Amino acid sequence: MADFLVHLAVERRVSSSTQNQASSALLFLYREVLGIDVDPPHRVARPRTPRRLPVVLTPSEVRSVLGQMRGTQRLAATLLYGSGLRLLECLRLRVKDVDFERHEIVVREGKGDWDRVTMLPEVASTALARHLRRVQDQHQQDVEVGAGWVQLPAALSRKYPNAGRERAWQWVFSGTRVHRDAATGRGWRHHLHESSVQRAVKEAVRRSGVGKNASCHTFRHSFATHLLEAGYDIRTVQELLGHQSVRTTMIYTHVLNRGGLGVRSPADSL
Repeated sequence: MADFLVHLAVERRVSSSTQNQASSALLFLYREVLGIDVDPPHRVARPRTPRRLPVVLTPSEVRSVLGQMRGTQRLAATLLYGSGLRLLECLRLRVKDVDFERHEIVVREGKGDWDRVTMLPEVASTALARHLRRVQDQHQQDVEVGAGWVQLPAALSRKYPNAGRERAWQWVFSGTRVHRDAATGRGWRHHLHESSVQRAVKEAVRRSGVGKNASCHTFRHSFATHLLEAGYDIRTVQELLGHQSVRTTMIYTHVLNRGGLGVRSPADSL
């Protein structure tokens, strides 16, 4: 097994995650299928993990991309950039997680199962409020036909049996179809599928002419970089992004327009 894993790293030049996946698959094969108890391989050559800088859009490029988007997908993309949300964090927002008076969004069960608070951008407030009114109308129509349920986290459905039909627990970005639960007969909606926003962003990047390999996550990278460029403290940016370590946030100092360390080039003094 060890020789094969070394072969993957040295000859095939796979990534460390691919090698780890192969190691886990082999252990499962030996232990669970063949019934042979083997120890995990030790001192196996590991592929070097490359250090990649994130793709970041300039403010004008963000405007160009968002300008090519419409409707719900544009609103979601605006929150990705304006609040620094990951795509699934955005799509899993509940109505109760948006506070218009405090201009805040509460992110529940983010990466690492952490909750955090980030800002609700003023530029999105009006459109989001209008969107939520449509969500409320849709939910009321669902209730009238015997649907209107959503899935609740963990064991809340047992603790609060009717909470899944309350407006506060509805998805901000609800799906377009009502699904019928075969066991309970309840009609429920899933949140909007991530591929819908991903496709819209990819098409908007293409139409905008931005020559960068930008994706939904690029908006989050741009959010962090632009805040640092504006002079906000890196610890503040860390909290808004939900990074457990400031070392993760520090990667954005390497893509600032003024240089990685804020140093002015001597060539600019010539």
